Amino acid sequence: MLRELTFTVDQTQADALSDALLDHGALSVSLEDAQADSADEQPLYGEPGMPIERQAWPTSRLRVLVDAGTDPAQLLDAACDTAGLALPALEASCIVEDADWVRLTQAQFPPTRISDRLWVVPSWHEPPDPHAINLRLDPGVAFGTGTHPTTRLCLAWLDANAPVGRRVLDYGCGSGILAVAAALLGAREVTGTDIDPQAVAAARLNSRANGVTDVLSHYTAPDTLPTGSAATFDIVLANILANPLKILAPALLGRVAPGGSLVLAGILERQTDEMIALYAQVDPRVALSAWRRDDGWVCLAGTRAA
Repeated sequence: MLRELTFTVDQTQADALSDALLDHGALSVSLEDAQADSADEQPLYGEPGMPIERQAWPTSRLRVLVDAGTDPAQLLDAACDTAGLALPALEASCIVEDADWVRLTQAQFPPTRISDRLWVVPSWHEPPDPHAINLRLDPGVAFGTGTHPTTRLCLAWLDANAPVGRRVLDYGCGSGILAVAAALLGAREVTGTDIDPQAVAAARLNSRANGVTDVLSHYTAPDTLPTGSAATFDIVLANILANPLKILAPALLGRVAPGGSLVLAGILERQTDEMIALYAQVDPRVALSAWRRDDGWVCLAGTRAA
């Protein structure tokens, strides 16, 4: 049985106190914005290529898990002494009952319906429609489970624009969900690449789990992608974030074959016009437009002139 302690500190104390608590026996420490779900909530992240200006929220709420027998006051006093900080007020101390954490985690990922014929189904669920195309995939270290709007948008595009007999590139493949979907939807050859070796490993596992290794290959770095006559693809997918998509514009546009499609996601609706204009400047032969929107995100798609 565990005990959860909760208290609030300012941004100058959060990291030092977290480390000190762990050094003195805390099992885990999590930080969250003390103003979360209020008008004063502030984001604390940046896209790749953009600096993070702050390393902690102005006020952070610390949630500390300890053994139920731990004396909260003694732990906090020792940690503050080590960190050289004033003692914060303990806001809450409660027992965390034992639970089947695996089952609770699995319950957060039910099957996701993309269309009448395409579902994303974790391994611990039976497919809701056994006659549909059921992409089997479990949450893991790499991005892409089908629950995020950007992934849903790309999956929906693939479903609506069947890649039967086409060559597909999934640039920044993450879990490999888009590459696997393209293979299941009839692509004759699919290539996935990601700079994260863990993502590539996860994508390979997911391709095996779905029985599509015969048409799907993965590369650990974009500079190892095919060259020559195989350098371009009928469909190029990139579900990343706006800033990397800007940096990658020449590389992505250069991979689209004449008559081929470019599909971009990870873009907020307010970034739509800027992204379309930038890609048109790099290569006006690919005319992007907003294909579909979902919960504040947009999917851009366009075809390269033959």
